Amino acid sequence: MFKTLGNAWKIADLRKKILYTILMLLVYRVGVTIPVPGVNVAYVADSVNSYTALEFLNMMSGGGLENMSIFALGISPYLNASIVMNLLTIAIPALERLSKEGEEGKNKISKITRYVAVALGLIQAIGILWGMGSSAVESTDLFNYITIFLCLTAGTALMMWIGEQINQKGIGNGISLLIFAGLVAELPGQVISLVSAVIAGDLSILALVGVILGVLVIITAITYVDQGERRVPVQYAKRVVGRKMYGGQASFIPIKVNQSGVMPIIFAMTVVQFPGMIAQFWPQSAFYNWYMKFLGTGSLLYAVLYALLILFFTYFYSQISFNPIEVSKNIQQYGGFIPGIRPGKPTSDYFSRILKKLTLFGAIFLAILAVIPTLFTKITQLTSPFSATGLLIMVSTALETAQVLEAQMMMRHYKGFLN
Repeated sequence: MFKTLGNAWKIADLRKKILYTILMLLVYRVGVTIPVPGVNVAYVADSVNSYTALEFLNMMSGGGLENMSIFALGISPYLNASIVMNLLTIAIPALERLSKEGEEGKNKISKITRYVAVALGLIQAIGILWGMGSSAVESTDLFNYITIFLCLTAGTALMMWIGEQINQKGIGNGISLLIFAGLVAELPGQVISLVSAVIAGDLSILALVGVILGVLVIITAITYVDQGERRVPVQYAKRVVGRKMYGGQASFIPIKVNQSGVMPIIFAMTVVQFPGMIAQFWPQSAFYNWYMKFLGTGSLLYAVLYALLILFFTYFYSQISFNPIEVSKNIQQYGGFIPGIRPGKPTSDYFSRILKKLTLFGAIFLAILAVIPTLFTKITQLTSPFSATGLLIMVSTALETAQVLEAQMMMRHYKGFLN
């Protein structure tokens, strides 16, 4: 990966894109430190450390919530809007038709998603501030509340804009890189807390070595699964067009083991934490007591529900990212076939069987990664210093960005060869 980055830096166009991406990420990190006016930052920081759901939102915002910065909501409203729009695309025929209209249809859905994200950001800002109570603000007059809500909502819109600018003018997926930057910013604090625990005697040297080895094993497993793919051989028949003969060569269709990437875990975290965030706004209610007893973070039922949601979203996204019927039609249209499999429906059924097996393996792998912190806490009675989910997001984003760089370098080599 570092070799790829070094080679890309030597190419002027890619160097500009890398610098632009870094600049946008720096703008994001600066925004995390700028507090919203009219807020009691010290009280908000204490509240974030007291509520598990708010700690999750703080992690997703890269520490922006505890600073009550303009980026305090993070990218969560956009992720929630994406979940809503993806589900509605399946449920509403008009949106489904729009999604099949090519680039123009996708742009329209993206525009609607942005509006939904801004609306959800406003609702989330009102909910969080209302749940913290009047102590979270310096003044309870209406103008101060409106100022805070508008600043937080505008911060969400600005983060979406930064992500889109990275997509268009930078390198990699903008939204993933924003989450990546926030998680990386939290790493030094996690390392310091781990070392402090060893110095204080709360954690033994042997346990520290075990944690380091566990992190290395997880990173290795993530890398292998993320790069893993099933290559389905495809043979193309020979065709004579004019005086030239086309086809006759063998190729393959790659199907990734983890087809949906990190999105199932991100969406599952968002969904499973939402009831907890609502419950913690009324800490004396019967619902809060019931939730903390049966569904609180670290409970067995919480881990099971979390894993089931990951399985659901993994299957959901694998169907969106790889459509066996469309792939089968495209192969048949260009005169291709899978050896031993008839074109048409048998080919799409063959792809479906492969996709189901790979998706099952990928979903189980993601679910195991997600519940590792809970299992670690149950077995050792210690809080997990590193999040397996965070490691998955960071490693997957780094690998994805490296692949984008490699693809762009290869494209420039081909252009140079053709010119």
